[in-house]
Amino acid sequence: MILPKSMISLKKPVILLAFLIPFFHGICAQVSDQQISGIITDTNNEPIIGVSVTVKGTAKGCISDLNGQYQIKVGKGAVLVFSYVGYQTKEITVLESREINVILNEDAVSLNEIVVIGYGIQRKGEVTSAVSSVKSENFSKGAIKDVGHLIQGKAAGLAITNPSGDPTSTTQFRLRGTNTIGGANTEPLVLIDGIPGSINTVAPEDVESVDVLKDGSAAAIYGTRGTNGVILITTKKSKGAQINQVEYNSYISTSQIVKKLEMLNGVEFREMYPQEDHGADTNWLDEITRIPFTQAHNLSLQRGTSTTNYVANLNYNSSEGVMLKSGKETFSGRIEVAHRMFDDKLQLKFGLFGKKSQYASTSSAGSFNGYTYRQAILRNPTDPIKNEDGGWYENLSKFEYENPVARLEECYGNVKNTELRFNSNIIYNPIKDLTLTAVLSYVRENRNHGYSETLNHASAKRDGYAGWSSVGAYTKMEKLTELTALYNKQIGLHKFSLLGGYSYNEIDFEDMYFANYGFQDDQFGGWHNIGIGAALKEGKADANSNKWTTNLIGFFGRATYSFDDKYLLMASLRYEGASQLWGTDNEWGAFPSVSLGWRITQESFMKNQTIFDDLKVRVGYGVTGSQPKNSFLGIAMLKYDKYAYVNGKWVQTIVPASNANPDLKWEEKKETNIGLDFTLLKERLSGTIDFYNRKVDGLIYQYNVPVPPNLYNKTWANGGVMENRGIEVLLSGMPVITKDFEWNTSVTFSTNSNKLKSLDGSVFKTEYDYFDEGWLAEPVKTNSHRVQVGEKIGNFWGFKVADVDDNGKWIYEGKDGNRINYDDFSRAPEEKKVIGNGLPTWYAGWNNNIRYKNFDFSMTMRGAFGYQIINEARMYYENPKNSRMENRLKSVNDKIFGKMQLSKEVDPEFNSYYVEDGDYWKIDNITLGYTFNNLHKYISSLRLYASVLNAFTITGYDGVDPEVNMNGLNPGYDNRDQYPSIRSFTFGLGIKF
Repeated sequence: MILPKSMISLKKPVILLAFLIPFFHGICAQVSDQQISGIITDTNNEPIIGVSVTVKGTAKGCISDLNGQYQIKVGKGAVLVFSYVGYQTKEITVLESREINVILNEDAVSLNEIVVIGYGIQRKGEVTSAVSSVKSENFSKGAIKDVGHLIQGKAAGLAITNPSGDPTSTTQFRLRGTNTIGGANTEPLVLIDGIPGSINTVAPEDVESVDVLKDGSAAAIYGTRGTNGVILITTKKSKGAQINQVEYNSYISTSQIVKKLEMLNGVEFREMYPQEDHGADTNWLDEITRIPFTQAHNLSLQRGTSTTNYVANLNYNSSEGVMLKSGKETFSGRIEVAHRMFDDKLQLKFGLFGKKSQYASTSSAGSFNGYTYRQAILRNPTDPIKNEDGGWYENLSKFEYENPVARLEECYGNVKNTELRFNSNIIYNPIKDLTLTAVLSYVRENRNHGYSETLNHASAKRDGYAGWSSVGAYTKMEKLTELTALYNKQIGLHKFSLLGGYSYNEIDFEDMYFANYGFQDDQFGGWHNIGIGAALKEGKADANSNKWTTNLIGFFGRATYSFDDKYLLMASLRYEGASQLWGTDNEWGAFPSVSLGWRITQESFMKNQTIFDDLKVRVGYGVTGSQPKNSFLGIAMLKYDKYAYVNGKWVQTIVPASNANPDLKWEEKKETNIGLDFTLLKERLSGTIDFYNRKVDGLIYQYNVPVPPNLYNKTWANGGVMENRGIEVLLSGMPVITKDFEWNTSVTFSTNSNKLKSLDGSVFKTEYDYFDEGWLAEPVKTNSHRVQVGEKIGNFWGFKVADVDDNGKWIYEGKDGNRINYDDFSRAPEEKKVIGNGLPTWYAGWNNNIRYKNFDFSMTMRGAFGYQIINEARMYYENPKNSRMENRLKSVNDKIFGKMQLSKEVDPEFNSYYVEDGDYWKIDNITLGYTFNNLHKYISSLRLYASVLNAFTITGYDGVDPEVNMNGLNPGYDNRDQYPSIRSFTFGLGIKF
């Protein structure tokens, strides 16, 4: 089957409808006077598949088949409506002729593309704020971990990283820099069909599109929740009046560590440390890793009539990790039913989503314990795994030195998560142009975890914690009620809409945790019978519980206006109250926004130009905010403290826990965005350019205060100012479009410049204009980052080395710039300086989708540039002093600065030599597929594909992977305990029935 040329340029996934047509050929409304038939073609006389043919004012309809043919029974005088996405709708009145052939003209596809915005949708041509939209046909393919993986590198300004290969981990998001140091909202708000969730809530196979609200004018309608942007995930829906589609997708996958640290093997180690030769030759990393197997299965069903339709989806995913006892098994199901009644004035929707996941635990309440990975890296390769008697070979007298295989084998645990989501929508149109909507949702999450270490574990033999075990659970419930009224009207050249709404969001959370030890054996103790441990009777068991509730209430409104589809306006206001500010004078805050658009190509002076199909300038300004992380920070609180002997009894004293501050309020992020949207060359090339400036006032920070007059020595208050500014560019093009060959490509580019401008407020002042973050563990033991006024977030703070002397000792650059020898260097904190920054200055991406006949090929590339990484592995394993006789990197013998080997008298430390440029360019996803069409009367299509994820990295970084943690206030730190990055190989299929 050859698709018409005009369909190839479509950016919406409606082309999928083509594979459903064999089921509907000739299926039309039943009652009529005469049968009308014909062929629907484009202006090139190519048949158009899947055109909706309906009788105006009724629910009667049918769909054109693979040859563009249709049949429908109607009465004389009826009006037939021919509509298809990407084409102008045409209406024809039935007269005497029984054959009506129709030619549809192409419409401006990109401008009519639907974009999801807050509490509604807009045509792309009408959008006046910074919004990115990624459709399913452009998603990454293969063993996708979560929704973040689907759109990685495809939305300019949205930095998505995947620093861990652990199947239980998720991707990380940063949108337009860091915007808080003490506020509650640090990540974008994620909404699934309008309901709060996370990027791993729904299965990636069940996602239809992802829209990102980036600037303040777009996100202000969500108030505080939208201060870091909004990610709107739309799941697959049942489309059309007559549809019956079943689709099955499955893949199998395996993976490997992208890059292994090059440690000394047994031969090399015994040559370097002959006194530590224990006779074996063990590759410890190989002993705790495996060739993993992953499988995923997704079954979806869509069915509908003119009044009722539904979509059901089942997903199963079993992912093994490259590390033993790591992996995740997930089963989820979703059903959504929509029903229209009362002449389509009332629409009812009901959705139910359930998800259950579980994974092995090698740490208390966690998944794979990264400390085990550390032990495999540093362990002497001449150590045997077991003694001759079959027991584990250990040397527990050595500090933090454990057999990694024993650590895995002598522990067991499990984490189980369940999630249920109920949501319903009531949509009522009492009169034309007015839509009343009620959204109700209830989400319940449960987590249960248990973990035990046997009597042969190092914790029992070395520390005396016989059979240390823990159990715990939490329950989280989230309720959402949103009521909106939307009025749309067009009067001549004037088009406007008014939206008003109310939102109530409540979260209840409670958890418990209990740990015990002192078990007599491994059969009757552990986390399944945790109460019998002796530590409980001795008062040494650990138990705690917690409960908190928050709510957020908002009243909001938005107005849009368009004159002649040329001058565009959108303005919104949200008035919001948060429980975290209860007890202050600022429980409520107002968050306004306004944005303007000018479609220059609609002006008369642009009518005769032939370059631009559309050219639009946008300007927006919006205010969002963030409340404190914890509740009651604005009021004085008390807590239990030490015991005192009173009236013959020991009584726990109560002391102040915080000071009152009724002036505590929201952080306010004020953002200006200037954008340019354009399409040209008959929509063969399109693009978006955005310039933004964010200023966050009133940063929430904990200030040191004197006692007295204060009762407590710290107070939470608003003070500092932070700024982010940058540029974002998205270019999309179709260099080649023919019947048999199509090439779609897009390029993204973004920059971000961040600065902390102040920490002081009008009342509270800081003693120092900085504070330190991050921590480098033993034997270095120091902070890694400094957050300082006038500087960027993410600065590394340490000693700077300029050279090495003839004895292999560091030569430092002192605070005044002078060179200081190793033995003369004071190592005082004052000698530290900025030696790098962990946040990339700019990101880029290049995405390609190519189709040749039935073959399809896609390749995603992305990169980050202008940042540094702390290589912790080199810092610890490249130092030759090695007083603990642990394994070393092979680079331990390399010459420093190409001159001398580092002296064995030099202690491990954090300095600039272990800070490397992290710039990288990844060929991230490569997929090749082939589609078989019309295999059988019951099989519409079959697609087979192979994919490589994280295929290849171009970088000068010496570590495992330059894609490291970028979140928080200590980004750019390549933790030695980090689960290593993986490369996956996938084979999959998709069948449509």
